[in-house]
Amino acid sequence: MSAKSYIKKKKESFFTKFVNFLLTIAIACAIGSQVCTAANNNLRIAQVSDAHFSTTEENTSYKFLKHSVEILDDVILQINTSGAYDFVIFTGDLVNKPEEAELKRFLKHISVLMYPWYAVTGNHDISLDRGLSKDKFFKTLHNANNSIPDNKSYYAFSPKKGYKVICLDSIIDSEITTNGKLPEDELNWLKDKLKDSKKDTVIICTHVPISEPYPSSNHNLLNEKEVKEILKIHKNPIIVLQGHYHTAKIKQDGNILYISTPSLVTYPNAFRVININSNKNKVMVDVFLKETNLKDIQTRSKLRLLNSSLTYGEEKDRNAAYEMKKYKE
Repeated sequence: MSAKSYIKKKKESFFTKFVNFLLTIAIACAIGSQVCTAANNNLRIAQVSDAHFSTTEENTSYKFLKHSVEILDDVILQINTSGAYDFVIFTGDLVNKPEEAELKRFLKHISVLMYPWYAVTGNHDISLDRGLSKDKFFKTLHNANNSIPDNKSYYAFSPKKGYKVICLDSIIDSEITTNGKLPEDELNWLKDKLKDSKKDTVIICTHVPISEPYPSSNHNLLNEKEVKEILKIHKNPIIVLQGHYHTAKIKQDGNILYISTPSLVTYPNAFRVININSNKNKVMVDVFLKETNLKDIQTRSKLRLLNSSLTYGEEKDRNAAYEMKKYKE
């Protein structure tokens, strides 16, 4: 081969490699852009409900309180080691006894969470006579997390463009009851928030369910019908994350998806992971039930129940995918 020919081939080889390099970069950028776009449309939530955290109590007939601390720590570890979350929501009954000292201990345990967290109040979190009023409950939360207001028991935030999270206060604090209710001022506030979020996918977080997973006249929301009528005015998808009944259940009603999540201290001792992907014409929701890794505790917890299938639900209540259409104006 002549020196001239060798130089020409070397130049062609370099040029080919350079062009291939540029094409690779272009393709990578295009893929990266699509991934980023998908990530921006996606919302990943961990829902932890009815932790009933207790450092002093023995087990009850169905609540495995003695191991509530261990189970909570296991759940926090699972969340921290299972990929990125946009936020974690605690849907009430953070503690079993409405005592400030217990709430502060609970907050110390969740302080290691790697992701933003929020909470709503449960009926076990407040008391008429033990000193942990609703006002004190939220001031204590605010001191640990200033993203939670200290002067209001219901609030809203936007974790990402296209999403609105509404945290409700469904707890009655004027009498001792396990029923819930949204008072008139909160109902009007909810209407306004939904009106301001017409184009958003809305996530509502509440302790007392808006839609019961099973009938219970002494646990239900007393003005359930009125709240549902308000929600149905919102045309775009609404995902409701609820607790209180210690059970796994999922119901879809048109553009509204009701997700009931079990308690950490009642079998199956589990929390939820909810992936929401919002596209141009629809919203896809993937729901997963994540059980504790403490299998010995879970087995013993199951033995305390007469009907464990009620709290565990069917497979479609544990892991399922749902599709909801977006409203076009």
